[in-house]
Amino acid sequence: QVQLVESGGGLVQAGGSLRLSCALAGHTLTINHVAWFRQAPGKEREFVADINENTGTTYYADGVKERFTISGDNDKNTVYLQMNNLKPADTAVYSCAAGMHYAKYDYWGQGTQVTVSS
Repeated sequence: QVQLVESGGGLVQAGGSLRLSCALAGHTLTINHVAWFRQAPGKEREFVADINENTGTTYYADGVKERFTISGDNDKNTVYLQMNNLKPADTAVYSCAAGMHYAKYDYWGQGTQVTVSS
């Protein structure tokens, strides 16, 4: 089993920045990919970014690739999502997910709320 705990959410004005953290614990040697997803009220959950923890290869949704950066610190078993130039449309609950393969995530965190005011 792997446990994921997100932190770093909050309220920020449009144009501001936040850094989310996803701390992994447990059998993390089984994890190759860690991703961030978000779900806004009344909308489906959507993919934001993924990182291959072995190669460092990253993947981004089209709407965030110029503003968000996913990174990992293997020593701390933590994955970060740096979000810059935030927009009200970025308001959502952000959750991290982990798994062996890209787009196949077996473990999920509880999420952290990000609210961007205009």
